[in-house]
Amino acid sequence: MTDADRLAQKRYYLMAGVNLAGAAGAVLGLLIAGRSHTTEHTLLGGALILASLYIMAVVPRAMARKWKTPTQ
Repeated sequence: MTDADRLAQKRYYLMAGVNLAGAAGAVLGLLIAGRSHTTEHTLLGGALILASLYIMAVVPRAMARKWKTPTQ
């Protein structure tokens, strides 16, 4: 395996880890919102869900765009 392949593999795992962390945050938000008894906790859970979904949608694309091989 070449150095370029190892770098690509590390970047892939990093992007997958970001998606996994986003999914864990969304599940945590669902747990908070589902078990809440007050409006504030429900809003906190909803905000956490939205933030996690945003992270899952935007961060891996931004990472891929930054790491894209430049055309010469």
